Amino acid sequence: MPQTHVQTHVQTHVQTPDRAHVQTPVPAPSQSHVPAPARSLAPAPAAAAVLRGRIGTGFSPVPHRYRLYVAADDCPSCLGVTAAFADLGLRDTVALTVLRPGSDPAGHDALRRAYEAAGHDHDGTLTVPALCDGWSGRVVSNHAPDILEDLRRLSVHPAFRPAP
Repeated sequence: MPQTHVQTHVQTHVQTPDRAHVQTPVPAPSQSHVPAPARSLAPAPAAAAVLRGRIGTGFSPVPHRYRLYVAADDCPSCLGVTAAFADLGLRDTVALTVLRPGSDPAGHDALRRAYEAAGHDHDGTLTVPALCDGWSGRVVSNHAPDILEDLRRLSVHPAFRPAP
């Protein structure tokens, strides 16, 4: 996961796409302009990879191409994505798989294969919600705000509108 290092006079921050972690205090510059000794930054705790592909950028909007994976529990991101999916009327053009812990091994296996196909140094962690591409067999995105925006775009695309 790419990280951006931002150094201020007071603290050093390691900023990931989702959060900033305060790492090590850095002394303010002195009048003598003597450089501060180098300090090693401990790596931020590893988080599951965030995949941020977008429909319309490398993934064309084609009905029946995509599958949305969500959890059956009270995950706020999954609940929001599931509600938007239902409200936007995509049931006939985007497949939905609801994963329940301890059941549906085929659904979990399919999602695992999609993460492995996506590459990005997959560490074995499966996160949902996840929007997957049926043509390439890989995860497009597991970033809920991007998934919500892609679902909204699909809902207004002429190919995804119900026939009159």
